[in-house]
Parts: sequence; structure tokens; C-alpha cells
Amino acid sequence: MDRIAIVVIAYNRTVPLLRLLDSLTNAYYPEELDVPLIISVDKSFNTTVADIAKDYVWEHGDKYVRLHEENLGLRQHVLMCGDIANEFDGVILLEDDLYVSPSFYMYTLAAFARTRMVQKIGGISLYNHRLNVHAREPFEAIDDGYDNYYMQLASSWGQAFSTEQWRAFRSWYEEHKDEPVAADNVPVNVSSWSEKSWLKYCIKYLIETGKYFLYPRVSYATNFGDEGEHMSADGGGNDLQVPLAGLRRFGQIDLHFSDIDESMAIYDAYFENMCLEYRLPTVVRGQVSIDIYGMRQSSGYKRYVLSSRPLPYRMLESYGRRLRPVDANVICKIEGMDFFLYDTQKAGKAPAVNDVSKYLYNYRALKAKEMMKILMYRVKLKTPFGKPRKKPARGIPTGSRRIKTLNENSVNENVNAESIENTDITDETESGMTVTDSTEQTSAGQEYTEQISAEQGYPGQEYAEQGLAEQGYPGQEYAEQGLAEQEYPEQGSAELQFAEQNAAGDLSSDAGNLQPEGTDVPDSGEDAADVARAPAGQSEDLAGNSSGDGSGSVSSASDRRELHILSGE
Repeated sequence: MDRIAIVVIAYNRTVPLLRLLDSLTNAYYPEELDVPLIISVDKSFNTTVADIAKDYVWEHGDKYVRLHEENLGLRQHVLMCGDIANEFDGVILLEDDLYVSPSFYMYTLAAFARTRMVQKIGGISLYNHRLNVHAREPFEAIDDGYDNYYMQLASSWGQAFSTEQWRAFRSWYEEHKDEPVAADNVPVNVSSWSEKSWLKYCIKYLIETGKYFLYPRVSYATNFGDEGEHMSADGGGNDLQVPLAGLRRFGQIDLHFSDIDESMAIYDAYFENMCLEYRLPTVVRGQVSIDIYGMRQSSGYKRYVLSSRPLPYRMLESYGRRLRPVDANVICKIEGMDFFLYDTQKAGKAPAVNDVSKYLYNYRALKAKEMMKILMYRVKLKTPFGKPRKKPARGIPTGSRRIKTLNENSVNENVNAESIENTDITDETESGMTVTDSTEQTSAGQEYTEQISAEQGYPGQEYAEQGLAEQGYPGQEYAEQGLAEQEYPEQGSAELQFAEQNAAGDLSSDAGNLQPEGTDVPDSGEDAADVARAPAGQSEDLAGNSSGDGSGSVSSASDRRELHILSGE
């Protein structure tokens, strides 16, 4: 039987490391097999991590602790840990924020036995994707009767390589590591990851060599998304949590793996089912790009395109979005106007699309009140993925929306905004997000606007929550439009706008202290898309009408402001 080493990749996180080691203790291993454990600790100021590694008792084979005297960084550390495959028959690489199923080792042995000599297999994933990390939409592989599927997307949330598989990748990497990752067939989300990423190179390796990772249909590892090299303090780990297989200890597992040549569940790096081509009209086969999630670069389109995008080409066929998973609608030819087969060499009228139906399809369990709380949560504190946000100096307002303060009594008056300066800060992560913050230095009135927009408990919140539950008035239209990530550059968030106007009476005159030092900066990427946008004309209806009472309220008509919250996209 193969001797597969378990390699734990640690840096400076103590609690996640203890949690992972506890899951390793609770797993099942063949009694007759020596299972090596290597804990590799990169150099950091947290000496407790090394102590945990040394003190951990491993009863299933030899244990080695490797303490690096210099900081390697994430990419080099993972590559060095992968090289341990040359010392055994293969390795299982586990970063310290993961948690494994009790049957993870038995699954890996079974997957190795089936795939290690298959040239098209570049590695084995212990993780099962339930989220398309590019489109931020639910993902599920089509069921073709087997316990696995294939994807041209390498895994970093529990992955295994045979010695041969790792050597093939390492050889390619040394030859191409200085070349740009960006290409028409590489997702933009992947190529934009930082230089700390080893994963983007492994994904491009799979694409260029025509190889795939074998994925399980139920995960044998899950990701907590703890704060670290490529995850922010607020994480977003729940977005990456997936159900684990076999949460009890047991011996042999009965798994039925497909051969890649017979599988109907083969996905590319965009999470698109490559087998859909054979369910389309014969004339398009070999000349069609599958773009159901709408994330593929148009520069990489072939003549025919199957896409959810409304494109100005002649439509040959259309399909609905009713069955689950989404590719089943094309396989079963479900009628509807959600996915379109285009001939890009012939002009046509772009079809109308119903984004609301897509959101209801994807997030069927989300109630209106819960949705509003999530929106406010994103605006006030969090971003779903990414590094810790940049912290501004005291008195410098920041945010993902640009806020203009205009005097509503004089349209022709010049705007007195002080030294507006835009700075774009781009955070790149391996977890599927490229986040851009737009930081602006503006007048004191703008400071107030940004501070108030992040607060909770204002009168507008009750209005917004009620508005989502009622029908037949603008609140309903706002709720439906607010879910869509459309570009409405002149439309703002009615809910935030209403809240900010009504909160004006509580504003302290000391505007310079309204932006506390260290306030988190909302991200303009995902947060701007999450913030609901109001339909045209609604902002005027929702504008607050304050009157001064000498207690910090707006004291005259000339001081009242109309607040325009523009999208940060």
C-alpha cells in the first residue's frame, strides 16, 4: 500500500492549528500502515506554534517538525512542503485553517489507487466546491452516477499529489514561473491573485497541459477561513464551509470513481461543464464556448457561445433556469430565457434578462428581513473575503461609495468640496475575490455621511425592512433592483440615503472626530455590489426634511444637504 505523508503547513495561527491537529487525531488510519506526519512551521514571531507542533502526540507513524529559520512566505512554503512528495509515495497538504473528515486518509488512498498513473490527472482534491468563487454563486457538479467529478481548477483547501504528479507540476513551474499568469483561458479572478499565491500557477499548469484535479462529491476537508496570509480578520470562512463526509470513524470506504473519458461531470477553471458541448446542436460542436456563469473573457469566445449574458448576437436557442444544478437545464433542454446560445458572427438584438429570478434561484432560503441585515452588515463592517482593510488616518473619510454633498437650494452653486483625492487599493486573495477600496478625502459633511451610513438603529432601517416585505410601491422595486449587480451609475441606495437624512439631527458639530482612527474601510468590490440601489427618482422621495431646533439639527434650509450615494463600481 502507498505510503502517503500528511504535511501540515503552519505559520502563526495557534487555535486553527490545534483544531486541525485534533481532527487528524480523530481520523481513521489502517493499523498495518505507517502514516508519516510532517508539521512545517514558517518563521514568525509566534513561538507558541512551534511548541504546539513539538508537543503534539502522533500515534500512527513517524512525526517530524520542520522549523524554518527564515520566513519563506506562503508560495515558497507550500512549494517546499510539496517537495516532500519526493521522500514518500505522495503527500497530503493541509494548511492550518482546514479541518478534515475522519475518513479523509482512506479517501485519499482510494483516489491514489485509481488515478496515480493516469496522465490527465494532475492532483486530488479533498475539498468539494459548493461555491463558484469567481461568480460568487452556488455550484454543484452534475450527478453522473459516480462519487467524483473532475475540474481544471487545482485545490488549496486540502490537496494530495503522488510523487509523479508533483514532479510534473514542479517541472512546469520552474520553466514558467516568471511568465504572466493572465491569459484568455485563465479566469481574471485567478490571474489577479497576489504573488504570494502558488495556486494560480498550478491552475494555469492544469489548463495548459490539459490536466484535471479529481474532486469528491462530498468533502473530506473544509475551510474555516481563519485570519492569515490571504484571509482577512472577518474571514468569510462560512462561505467556504462545506459538509464533511463520514463524521464518524470507520474503516474501508466504498467509493466508485469514474474514468475521465466516461465522466459527464468535467468542469473547466470557470466552473463550466465542458460536456455541455455535446448536448448542443451538432453544428456548434468544437466551436462553442460555455459561459453559463458569465465570467469568461469575451476575448476568448469561439464563434458560438452559450451564456447567461444578454449579448447582441443572433440567438439560436434558449434555456430556462429551473432544474438544479444549472447545467441540468441545458442537458434536459428546459424552456426559458435564462441561458442563450449565440452565433457571434451574426448580429442580433440582446435579449431581456430577469436578474431577480436568478437571485431567487440561487438564494431561495433568504428572507427579506435577513437580506437587509446582511446588506447593513456588509456596509458597516465586513467584506466577504480579502486581506485586512487599510485603516485611514483620523479625520480622513473612506468608503466604497463616493458621496457628493450638494446644496439643494442652489443647483447652480459651486460645490464646496475640499481636496477630493481618490486612491485605489486592490486586495487580492486566493479565496475568490479581487477587492478594490476607493478612498476619498472630502469635506466635513462627507465625513458625516460616511459615518452615519455605517450606523444601525436609525429610522430608515425599519422603513427599508418593511419596504422589502410589501408590494405595490417603490420599496418593492428597490428590493428587486438592489439584488442585481447592474451598473446604475446615477442611482444610489435609497435605504442608506433615507437613513442618513433622518440621522442628521444626531450629528455632532465636531465633524473632525466622526471618522474614528482605525475604522474599517468597506471594500468597493463585493460591498458595492451588495448594497441595494434605488430606482431613478426615488432618492428625491426619500430625502429627509430636517428642521433645526438648536440641538445639533440642521438649522436652516441653506444647510440642508441632498446626499447622493453613488456606486463604487
